[in-house]
Amino acid sequence: MCRSIKTLRPPYLEQVTEEDTQAAALQYVRKISGFRKPSVANQKAFDKAVRDIARASDRLLASLEVRVPA
Repeated sequence: MCRSIKTLRPPYLEQVTEEDTQAAALQYVRKISGFRKPSVANQKAFDKAVRDIARASDRLLASLEVRVPA
């Protein structure tokens, strides 16, 4: 869907930072909203969506059981 969003789970990334999930969430919201930069009227909704998606992504990554080859 959005080629600039990187896979954030091991073995692709060993350490995922808050900035990593924020960047992925921002790219996702930009893609689905069609806005690179929202208008003033849409800024709050846009920012909230980025925060919510970043939090959901953090929860997902924390709950995954990933088998890393030895």
